[in-house]
Amino acid sequence: MIDRFPARVTKTFMVFAAVLSVCCLLCCAIANAQELPTSPIHFSARSIAFALDSDETAQRHAPETMAGGVAVFDYDRDGKPDIFFTNGANIDSLQKDSPKYWNRLFHNNGDGTFTDVTEKAGLKGTGYDVGVAIGDYDNDGFDDILLAGVYRNTLYHNNGNGTFTDATREAGVSQPDKQYGPLWAVGAAWVDINNDGLLDLFVVNYMSWDGKKEPNCRYNGKPEYCHPKFYKETPSRLFLNNGNGRFTDISEQAGIRAHPGKGMSATIADFDNDGLPDIFVTNDKLFNFLYHNQGHNRFEEVALEMGVALPAHGNLISGMGSDFRDLNNDGYPDIALAALQNETFPIYQDVSGASFQEITARSKMTSLSNPMSGYSVNIADFDNDGWKDIFVSRGDVASPNMEDHIRVSQPNTVFRNLKGTWAALTDEAGFSALPPRRHRGAAVADFNGDGKLDLVVVALSDSAELWINDSPGSGHWIELALEGRRSNRDGIGARIKLTAGGNVQYNHMTTASGYASSSAVPVHFGIGEASAVDDIEIRWPSGTVQILKNIAADRVVKVQEPR
Repeated sequence: MIDRFPARVTKTFMVFAAVLSVCCLLCCAIANAQELPTSPIHFSARSIAFALDSDETAQRHAPETMAGGVAVFDYDRDGKPDIFFTNGANIDSLQKDSPKYWNRLFHNNGDGTFTDVTEKAGLKGTGYDVGVAIGDYDNDGFDDILLAGVYRNTLYHNNGNGTFTDATREAGVSQPDKQYGPLWAVGAAWVDINNDGLLDLFVVNYMSWDGKKEPNCRYNGKPEYCHPKFYKETPSRLFLNNGNGRFTDISEQAGIRAHPGKGMSATIADFDNDGLPDIFVTNDKLFNFLYHNQGHNRFEEVALEMGVALPAHGNLISGMGSDFRDLNNDGYPDIALAALQNETFPIYQDVSGASFQEITARSKMTSLSNPMSGYSVNIADFDNDGWKDIFVSRGDVASPNMEDHIRVSQPNTVFRNLKGTWAALTDEAGFSALPPRRHRGAAVADFNGDGKLDLVVVALSDSAELWINDSPGSGHWIELALEGRRSNRDGIGARIKLTAGGNVQYNHMTTASGYASSSAVPVHFGIGEASAVDDIEIRWPSGTVQILKNIAADRVVKVQEPR
């Protein structure tokens, strides 16, 4: 028989147990609180079943390290952004002779998962694809796909029933150049250069490459990817939409062909607000190009006089991906681009459309980005505070053999806009949840419909990354899904002025941003504490000006252009 505890001891034990229980709960609460994001911008990693295979070999052929575009677009018009990945091919034959090289289309199921629908859609591909650009070139309401690749571009027409048809031959967008022969394209941009309601096509060509005549570049006795100086430059191309499914190469008469380069990205904006879209092109170890639209299908290259050809230090840099949007809410689009380690990520501020001023050092971007190498640049408001931030997918061009010399594999970074300066968020933003990689293309979309912009990022010879925005702030937002009627169906080129809570912002519709990638999604505005938008002014490419007033926030607003 066991004696009972005295009442005093029992009471003491119960009090101790209760205190211990409260302490345990408090500790758990603190632990859980530490797991919650504390950074104003934060992402959580999700998986998606795609791995980029560029057929990386010991011989280090140049295209192997440049692969990796991604696009987001609603291919079936169900209201949810889907994901398309470009992929490499056999580096010797430049053919997709294995399923590991297939391009991939993933349908957004709306529950946080994606389904591979590549075969059903007819999008496996045939050649060595690098970049992707999304746009509705025939104005039928379904976005089409342009693939930029090694020796061949491919145009897929969206049939509107979940399938695509290869329309390259009839479209005429993949002929060899009469002087340079087959070209290696790394990206493209859809743009209505003459505001006739038909999307034209700008294709970014990189450098002249012959796999059988690769330069002999080595590091520690092993083959390494060569400096661009060992390759000749090539011109980019401009194709005018004829309106009948065919395009005409007007590169020469437009003034584009006169400027061969080593193009890495093209972004579109009307930098002087004259109603005509202009084109900025980053070049690898050459001057950048800024093509000013003169009207009548003519462009003038003005990068040097406008101050965007080189950084202020005057050295040639490895210009990678770029974006061209208003960063300081003054109504004029600014330029941000990525480069490699010790080159910084330059930022050019548009000064009333008359010139650009480099603000890289003044905004603290020089010191923040100097140790980094980057590829894709995407400007977007990730914390919905009304100020656009800059995401950079990071990684170096070198092979893993050089990891003892430079940081080849790197984590991604988002630079938060502090209204004139930047804060670099890497660990704080959650990007250290995955190992450092050689990241390449990136695209932006709200995949789960919560009003916070998410990311999808490609990594060379590795799995793609899906980053879901779970930032702790409660900033309000609004998105505008444009439908052109007199203008092109996507509304590409439309300029938007938004006023909410006494603050004014500007953005424009474009699907071109980053490196080799495309974000074909509604135009997003974060509006902070404002629960409604006072007014929205849309200047359509046709010249029509449309005013919307007193619009409730936290939703996607579909806007049709007046006829």
